[in-house]
Amino acid sequence: MLTFREFYTGLRKLDIDRSRPVIVHASLSAFGEVHGGAETVISALSSSFDTFIMPVFTYKTMITPELGPTDNAISYGNGKDNNRMAEIYRPDMPADTMMGVVAECLRTHPKALRSMHPILSFAGVNAKQILDSQTIHEPLLPIQTLIDEEGWVLLMGVDQTVNTSIHYGEQLAGRKQFIRWALTLKGIIPCHGFPGCSDGFEELTPHLNQVIRNVRVGEAAIQAIPLVSLMDSVCGMLKEDPLALLCGRVDCARCNAVRAAVVQP
Repeated sequence: MLTFREFYTGLRKLDIDRSRPVIVHASLSAFGEVHGGAETVISALSSSFDTFIMPVFTYKTMITPELGPTDNAISYGNGKDNNRMAEIYRPDMPADTMMGVVAECLRTHPKALRSMHPILSFAGVNAKQILDSQTIHEPLLPIQTLIDEEGWVLLMGVDQTVNTSIHYGEQLAGRKQFIRWALTLKGIIPCHGFPGCSDGFEELTPHLNQVIRNVRVGEAAIQAIPLVSLMDSVCGMLKEDPLALLCGRVDCARCNAVRAAVVQP
């Protein structure tokens, strides 16, 4: 059974200056049995870094309208059943289960704050400036703040397909973004800057071999990537091949919309 000490020791082996902020993606189950569960991981992160954030997205607030802009990778008017189950966003709404139990544990941490976005919010410790940088039109702007502070990405037991920062790299490279709608106390509001599909992001891994730091804890690896290097790699790949990092599924509406946008004059 893994303990706090093993996680803390592993994180320190990454040799990251604790004053550098990190954005974390974690799968608790990937590590095997952990004494204390998600709270142990959060405690190890708190002891290793002054500032860290995690995505605590809330997809259950999303609404599909009857009409909307074209080329938006959405079937308008087909979401009636899901719309009936949609929930109004509130600041204490739990993170989507896809975010994992560690993200939800951080959201409820007594020292954690949460950003304001009704779909793509982040939670963090000692991260008010980072979280406050988010806007409804620029949901991934907290990642830019992390970049400005020479921050890092930590992938704890997960791969690049959950690395939200890659989406910000796509945005910087000019890749097509989308609009989604959220149910809020002020009504249904449009949320711009919604990212595309991430299923093809593992294609990036070989391009990061020179900068990734790895350590093994229990049954899984923890990878650390400097955000500046990550952005350089993403933007470089997309400059060389505008179709890089897209998934191979023929029915992926978002990847197909990106392809269509690329081939247009």
